[in-house]
Amino acid sequence: MATLKLFFSFLMVTVHLISSMAANRHMLMGNQMIDPNWYDAHATFYGDMTGGDTMQGACGYGDLFKQGYGLQTTALSTALFNNGLTCGACFEIKCFNDPQWCYPKAGSVIVTATNFCPPNYSKPEGNWCNPPLKHFDLSKPMFTKLAYYKAGIIPVKYRRVLCYKKGGVQFQIKGNPYWTLVLLYNVGGAGDIKDVKIKGSSTGSWLQMSRNWGVNWQTGAKLVGQSLSFQVTTSDRKMIEFDTVVPANWQFNQVFDGKKNF
Repeated sequence: MATLKLFFSFLMVTVHLISSMAANRHMLMGNQMIDPNWYDAHATFYGDMTGGDTMQGACGYGDLFKQGYGLQTTALSTALFNNGLTCGACFEIKCFNDPQWCYPKAGSVIVTATNFCPPNYSKPEGNWCNPPLKHFDLSKPMFTKLAYYKAGIIPVKYRRVLCYKKGGVQFQIKGNPYWTLVLLYNVGGAGDIKDVKIKGSSTGSWLQMSRNWGVNWQTGAKLVGQSLSFQVTTSDRKMIEFDTVVPANWQFNQVFDGKKNF
């Protein structure tokens, strides 16, 4: 009898642990959280409601509408941009503790880091993107979901969240026959890329790529006429291998769908 009671006690503890783990996982996925903690920052906006001024930028993206980011974007101050390493990361932002300008019950917005808000050392005040300040320069449509545009600048709370992107990771091949530059976009999960390796059908092994700028990665290997595969690792150390996603007859400036995402 004692053995039976011990077994049922063990069983109940096991069930409780499994239920707790499932509940925590549900909470994590449901809130898309990477870091559950909220941090203080400020936010402004740039451009108009069309978002034309938010295209291109220091992360190396092109037409953000064609690439699937739309207007859900932000530029980051030096403290957050981290020399471009944070490009592609996603943030949840909410207006905080400013009843004059925050919309009541505005909720939050989720944006992808696609640009850099440069510091300005020429003025003694009002340089919100100067180190060590944490600052978001949002597209105007995102700012006006949180507060009246006349506010100009608002206090916010922010946290890192998972990026949810439709479709696979996209690879745009640029460069020349002696130098290959690959733009990676539509990256889900952590969103920011830590490492990229490339393999041509004739190279036989994986070649380490280096970050050129933002989300553009480069190699000096001659790869024209070869089908190409990639290993992509995000900042949370998750790696996906994209086998033969680029056919041997590829041309520069073409975009190829990796079919998989984080």
